[in-house]
Amino acid sequence: MYLSRFLSLHALWVTVSSVMQHYPSVWGHYDVCKTQIYTEEGKVWDYMACQPEARDMIKYVKVTLDPPDITCGDPPETFCAMGNPYMCNNECDASTQELAHPPELMFDLEGRHPSTFWQSTTWKDYPKPLHVNITLSWNKTIELTDNIVITFESGRPDQMILEKSLDYGRTWQPYQYYATDCLDAFHMDPKSVRDLSQHTVLEIICTEEYSTGYMTNSKIIHFEIKDRFAFFAGPRLHNMASLYGQLDTTKKLRDFFTITDLRIRLLRPATGEIYVDEQHLARYFYAISDIRVYGRCKCNLHATGCKEENKRLLCECEHNTTGPDCGKCKKNYQGRPWSPGSYLPIPKGTANICIPSISSIGNPPKFDRIWPNISSLEVSKPNQANVCDNELLHCQNGGTCINNVRCQCPPAYTGILCEKLKCERDPGGCSQNSGRGALSQGPLLLLTALLGATGLCIC
Repeated sequence: MYLSRFLSLHALWVTVSSVMQHYPSVWGHYDVCKTQIYTEEGKVWDYMACQPEARDMIKYVKVTLDPPDITCGDPPETFCAMGNPYMCNNECDASTQELAHPPELMFDLEGRHPSTFWQSTTWKDYPKPLHVNITLSWNKTIELTDNIVITFESGRPDQMILEKSLDYGRTWQPYQYYATDCLDAFHMDPKSVRDLSQHTVLEIICTEEYSTGYMTNSKIIHFEIKDRFAFFAGPRLHNMASLYGQLDTTKKLRDFFTITDLRIRLLRPATGEIYVDEQHLARYFYAISDIRVYGRCKCNLHATGCKEENKRLLCECEHNTTGPDCGKCKKNYQGRPWSPGSYLPIPKGTANICIPSISSIGNPPKFDRIWPNISSLEVSKPNQANVCDNELLHCQNGGTCINNVRCQCPPAYTGILCEKLKCERDPGGCSQNSGRGALSQGPLLLLTALLGATGLCIC
């Protein structure tokens, strides 16, 4: 009795586990691309929309500074404390490791003491502006999933612009303006993300919230991704289904959170005052101790993995897709136009897999590669690929398409689409007329079978 009860519980657990594979633990997680299910036709693949996990994208970034010689230390330079311009005992020297402040220190581990940071040259060329462009490049399309956070060591700049590119740095557009006085700096009224709504979530704003002068507890600048998500998913992002629905149907919204590059344009360092003290310019400079960018590789909902290969991120594509972003169908899988996956319907989405091309069928060695598992291509659902249909994948040589799952072939033919003669498998091969003879006998054999079922015969 106990054994049978145990076996029943085990069977129930296996069933529940199998079902749970279809439903991510969090709405919109999409961590499975396909799973096998059982139908009346046998074991088949059930395809789902899928995407990689979010991760720290700074691990894969390439940083470029403009001007390239803007980093302090070459030649060695003395700089002063902002709070006290007469304390000028700090030195930047690129030739000494303990005194150097190279760009890679923007991305090293935090928590060290003393803290490590990148630093620019000081503002000794006043009134020439101290302008610096810091470009972060991934050579890959990235979807942002969390706030962009920049931590300054020298105090937050008086004026700054965060920009984004969607075409690998060829063109740029502003993400957000930062200033101590938005109207004076950029001719814009100051706003915060809290002033936005679902209808204005794409508005480019200027904020004064992060541009105070030097304060030990005010070093961080945010670009608020999660606050914008919250307009659709709720304050604690519990309703991710709503957010993913919006991303699925609104391309502009989806593109807003998508980047290939970021650019931080530093236009005026922290001064802590309206007027710059021209007698103590060594106290003005930029210094960044940390930049955080969290996101995922954009794979068009066709991959759960993203790997680094030759210092480049590439999606590990599923659904018979290929390319850096899974942006096209594989060769011989172009039976219908490529399409990105869809978040809808929640929770599994729609895979929109690429299906085999008719032109790819015919050569037996190639055939085996294209159709590794016939049952895996059965589809009576939008998430699965049709083996045959009435538009693209016709059954050939008089075959009949059965429920889009398989072709019922005349007796002389075989193959997924009835494209091959059975006699080709025989040692003697096919005679010149075997195909026509077999085809002509097909209707007669079918008629014989039908009459036999009714008890009649042809004599």
